[in-house]
Amino acid sequence: MARTVAIGTQDFEDLREGEYFYIDKSYFIKEWWEAGDAVTVIMRPRRFGKTLNISMLECFFSDRYAGRGDLFQGLSIWQEERYRQMQGTFPVINLSFAAVKSGNYKGCYTQICKILEQTFAKHNYLLKSDKLDDDQKDSFREARQLLKKKGDEAETAFVLNTLSELLYVHTGKKPIILLDEYDTPMQEAYIRGFWEEIVDFVRNLFNATFKTNPSLRRAVMTGITRVSKESIFSDLNNLEVVSTTAKKYETAFGFTQEEVFAAMDEMGLNTSEQKAMVQKWYDGFTFGQMRDMYNPWSIINFLDKKEFDTYWANTSSNSLVAMQLQRSNAEIKQKFEQFMQGGSILTKIDEEIVFSELEKTPDAIWSLMLASGYLKIVNNGFQQLSNGQKAVQYTLTLTNFETKLMFERLIRQWFGRTEGAYNHFIKALLADNIWEMNQYMNHIALTTFSYFDTGTSPIGAEPERFYHGFVLGLIVDLADQYEICSNRESGLGRYDVMLIPKEKGNAYIFEFKVFHPDAKERKLEDTVANALRQIEEKQYATELIKKGIPQECIRKYGFAFQGKKVLIG
Repeated sequence: MARTVAIGTQDFEDLREGEYFYIDKSYFIKEWWEAGDAVTVIMRPRRFGKTLNISMLECFFSDRYAGRGDLFQGLSIWQEERYRQMQGTFPVINLSFAAVKSGNYKGCYTQICKILEQTFAKHNYLLKSDKLDDDQKDSFREARQLLKKKGDEAETAFVLNTLSELLYVHTGKKPIILLDEYDTPMQEAYIRGFWEEIVDFVRNLFNATFKTNPSLRRAVMTGITRVSKESIFSDLNNLEVVSTTAKKYETAFGFTQEEVFAAMDEMGLNTSEQKAMVQKWYDGFTFGQMRDMYNPWSIINFLDKKEFDTYWANTSSNSLVAMQLQRSNAEIKQKFEQFMQGGSILTKIDEEIVFSELEKTPDAIWSLMLASGYLKIVNNGFQQLSNGQKAVQYTLTLTNFETKLMFERLIRQWFGRTEGAYNHFIKALLADNIWEMNQYMNHIALTTFSYFDTGTSPIGAEPERFYHGFVLGLIVDLADQYEICSNRESGLGRYDVMLIPKEKGNAYIFEFKVFHPDAKERKLEDTVANALRQIEEKQYATELIKKGIPQECIRKYGFAFQGKKVLIG
């Protein structure tokens, strides 16, 4: 009889007690323990069983689960007497930053304090310990009170160090610390613009918890991105970092093809056609040298519903990747289009994500997408550098059919939220596609501009004012992303239209000119040149530069109009 598939169950105890569908990953316990690493940081894409494995580690090691060997009976870890004796014999501190998703630093700090306070509450029994003296019990109370009041950040950074010491005194054993989704606060901070504010606190917290903590036995941290050591791990030299390209724990997170096909057989989904479709939709992830890995969330949902769908795409936000793609330059967008057409690119990969460098290093997006599971490595090779050294280059492509459908859906959301929103002109503008901008503008001019609008009649409206207003109407949908300014002073004159990004991204300057033969303009290209020359001579970019926007992020466009003809340059 096939086991019941429980959707969304990430608690190991619940999963085992309910006898729900579970693929044995308990060998990870032995593999991790025997590696002997002090602090292990493991990166895997979202929904790859990180939280469930953290829960499994707690159930196995924590003294709160002493005598609960029933949870592991029948699993590989229970075959060895040494590990049966080890179960339930350590103090464990287990916490997750998954819920830290505030829009500002104060809210983020408040949420972290709440999580830390809840962690202390789990160990309230320490106040009754006959191993702790009054001063030690007072330190526990003071730490909880500090967290409730969201007090001094420097003191808050030290609370897990304090809890570790108290657990060591109480049990005589140094605790194991488990931290799930360690990088969620950093991702949210970068997306929402308070990265610099959070870095110092998180660095101090991690240093006090994982580096200068004599009471720590071992630790595991999980996340999606390998945040740069220089950012938050600068004081930690005792890390074992397990990225998606590392050979350690290759099959401990995610399902192998053998595991997937065995599960399909159990659920009666055992035809060759069904297995071929599962491969097309969900195969493709690679960890270390292990290829043909599958996302557990997609497989579990498929086993339950017996239908193919983009289950993984619907589970959580893709904000960081989405933001980087939308803000990327034309070359990046063209490469992404290659992916969408089934192609691949050759690039270098730096698995340490330096958030402050993402804007300055456009190709960093491929490292981010690889870590997030959206791209897979087809093969790798070496590039000969000018200094005689070699650099590894990777051939990357979209992971699978589900990923492709996910991006198609995201693109529709980015550029087609409502009818008319993010119209073709805006899409072309944001993609730096000047050919498409010209195509769209000329189509609209031909079909909608009237004889009087364009000022070709002696009694027509002022032509530049009409064109100016028309373009403002086209870009109004960008008001949530840009401050749209019109006819304001900057430099030595008044520009026509300026788009100032509310967050990081490109800025735009538009100058409109109507073709004037008597101004020595023989063709529309001359009018465009005059518009661009005016932007430079009048120094319209002055306002943007004062705001700290780099020159390379300032896009300048000249619009030339002649009746129903338009040329943009």
